[in-house]
Amino acid sequence: QLQASGGGLVQAGDSLRVSCAASGRTFTSYTMGWFRQAPGKAREFVAAISNNGRGTYYAPSMKDRFTISRDNTKNTVYLQMDSLNAEDTAVHYCAATRTGVNRYLATSTYEYDAWGQGTQVTVSS
Repeated sequence: QLQASGGGLVQAGDSLRVSCAASGRTFTSYTMGWFRQAPGKAREFVAAISNNGRGTYYAPSMKDRFTISRDNTKNTVYLQMDSLNAEDTAVHYCAATRTGVNRYLATSTYEYDAWGQGTQVTVSS
């Protein structure tokens, strides 16, 4: 089970950190990812982090502003978002997968088999 939290309403230029707590699975066996879905748009990849936290990958448009991290002692993955703008308004989802573990970082929605409920991030301009 994945539980996302930390979303909210912020101003353009602000920072926000969302979190995702995992339970009921061996957290260190999974690659963790963040995705987001804006109204009327498809769900899109944001970032992924390897099971041991040593590898990360970002969508090119977000890699300069977002940072994914994880704390395996707390079974939690984080997404730090800086310099937010209105285009970042979306429901943000965390997800877990064993696809590609120790080989590559999964970036497609179909590669992830467990999803959190999403947390809304709204950026006002």
